Amino acid sequence: MQRETVGRPMEILLVEDDLEDAGLTIEALRDGGVRCRVSLVRDGEEAVEFLHRRGRFSRAPRPDLILLDLHLPKMHGREVLADVRASESLCDVPVIVLTASKTHREILQGESLHVESYLVKPVDLQQFLEVVRSLRKYMLSDVILPS
Repeated sequence: MQRETVGRPMEILLVEDDLEDAGLTIEALRDGGVRCRVSLVRDGEEAVEFLHRRGRFSRAPRPDLILLDLHLPKMHGREVLADVRASESLCDVPVIVLTASKTHREILQGESLHVESYLVKPVDLQQFLEVVRSLRKYMLSDVILPS
């Protein structure tokens, strides 16, 4: 079933415990002209609560894209990713993993985690926009991305 998304900004869930990295990621989105609304959660448990709309997140929007740091307090990002992929209502949401280094990225790719892309932090504007554009075809049936 197609969601009604025409004319609205993308809903992005940013799961990041470091406020400086979160600020740089949000700045990259703004500087890149990506029309979006970003919700920030700072640990793995909050991410799962947000995604399943539990407790104080009962009215949270369903994200069109998840930007996920893996090294999170309370619940590791791998567990959050496993929860997303196991959920019938969330399994089709694209996930971009934020990693600390290129070496870390290679290790994660070797684990065959099902994600759309990996980005090394701090997020590079051009690299980030390229990843978003590459997701465009995948997401067009659900999301109309701003030009």
